Amino acid sequence: MLIEMNVKGLMVDPITNMPIVILKDADGQRVLPIWVGVFEANAIALQIENVQTPRPMTHDLLKNVIDDMQARVDQVVISDVAESTYFAVVHLTTPSGPAAVDARPSDAIALALRTRAPIMVEPKVLEQAKSVDIASEKQDTERLQHWLEALDPDDMGKYKM
Repeated sequence: MLIEMNVKGLMVDPITNMPIVILKDADGQRVLPIWVGVFEANAIALQIENVQTPRPMTHDLLKNVIDDMQARVDQVVISDVAESTYFAVVHLTTPSGPAAVDARPSDAIALALRTRAPIMVEPKVLEQAKSVDIASEKQDTERLQHWLEALDPDDMGKYKM
């Protein structure tokens, strides 16, 4: 059974200085950090902060295309993780029937935020994520794991590019 999660915030990994999207389930029991690129983090941050850009950004364009084709995003699913790489699928309803489109999680999340579609995660991803090495040294991995577990809403703040 898929687990619905929400974007809790964006942070910068204190070890690698890469942006991290923090997903959290409704009960607050499970947290899934997904490392993303700077541009993808910016697209997510713009939507979280409700910043209107003068021209459509890529994810806005995609939403407009989906809308103009009389389709809708039903949900996005973080479906797998392999060798520290996450995979996602965007599930659509189109006039010709359902469709599933392969996507990077960051793009799927940015689109879900724009379309108000639920963000779902396969349970196996949460299990596998616990064993994924997120830093090259064990000490760094443990330090980052403790940091993620101790996240406080006040720590989220505004994501700065």
